[in-house]
Amino acid sequence: MGWDKILSSRSKWMEGTGPAADIVLTSRIRLARNLDGRPFPHLMSPEQGTQVISEVTEALKRLPPGELGTFKVYNLSEMLPLQRMALVEKHLASPEHAKGDGQKALGLREDEAVSVMINEEDHIRLQCLYPGLQLDETWELATRLDDWLEKKLTYAFDEKKGYLTACPTNVGTGLRASVMMHLPALTMTDQAKRLFTAMSKLGLVVRGIYGEGTEAIGNLFQVSNQITLGQSEGEILNNLKSVARQIIEQERNAREMLLTGTRVELEDRVWRSYGILANARRISSEEAMRRLSDVRLGIDTGMIGDVSSRVLNELLVLTRPGYLQLLVGRKLNSAERDQKRAELIRERLKPSKR
Repeated sequence: MGWDKILSSRSKWMEGTGPAADIVLTSRIRLARNLDGRPFPHLMSPEQGTQVISEVTEALKRLPPGELGTFKVYNLSEMLPLQRMALVEKHLASPEHAKGDGQKALGLREDEAVSVMINEEDHIRLQCLYPGLQLDETWELATRLDDWLEKKLTYAFDEKKGYLTACPTNVGTGLRASVMMHLPALTMTDQAKRLFTAMSKLGLVVRGIYGEGTEAIGNLFQVSNQITLGQSEGEILNNLKSVARQIIEQERNAREMLLTGTRVELEDRVWRSYGILANARRISSEEAMRRLSDVRLGIDTGMIGDVSSRVLNELLVLTRPGYLQLLVGRKLNSAERDQKRAELIRERLKPSKR
């Protein structure tokens, strides 16, 4: 799979399908693993980094045909900065990994449901990403791939502490499970902040759209476990699923409250945003995300019937700065990006393009 294929393909999570897809965009499982007897990535020499890439690449190449998919491994140092930025925008690599410094690589499955970050903070960051609330299905895929890799590679593991990781917060299971949720009604009714504060007491944390250290934009929030030590994988997943279902219920109740109490105001907000997106000649990234959130709410509440959530998911990526510039084939200044972004959104919202 060449870079052109990555640019033109749509990741599995963009499908807009799965349980509770009106609120949950993605379910993600990420496993942190390290090779036994090797320094952690931040302490490795270039030669050691190259060796880790070679060993993990060989293990991925030897996956059973058709069982876990086919992977291609990309050396990030050979990618342009814009290409690495686009990987982050598609949620295939972390912002830290995409910096491309040192010996770093990315293993990518053909459908982009699985990515393996090599020499990020840990030697291996295995990530599976599915649409909707599908934590069990995502976990099943991740653990099967992890089991296969563990047969070919010797992991750093302690009988008492579990999997050993570069950051103590990942020691134990090495599992980070998360759901990306669209919560406009809870935000509009000023319930979100109180809800997020309560989550910390349940061992969960709320982050922005690209994970740790990023801001929430477009009313998109990533909810994940904080604790990896002292709980089993099943306990971590069940806790997150339980909380996610409660958030889904509260968001749906908040939407119903808005539809019942302030329907005209809500309709006006949704259709104004749709009108701007469908007609604007320039639009910033921040405004686009805000307007797309309004239109998504209109789709999910039945106000807008001829636009699919899949189109909105695709636009979340296509309108980001790195992806826009790759589509054009050159660097763009801010004004040029705003113009291209507006043009792309207008094109995608045409009835014939949906």
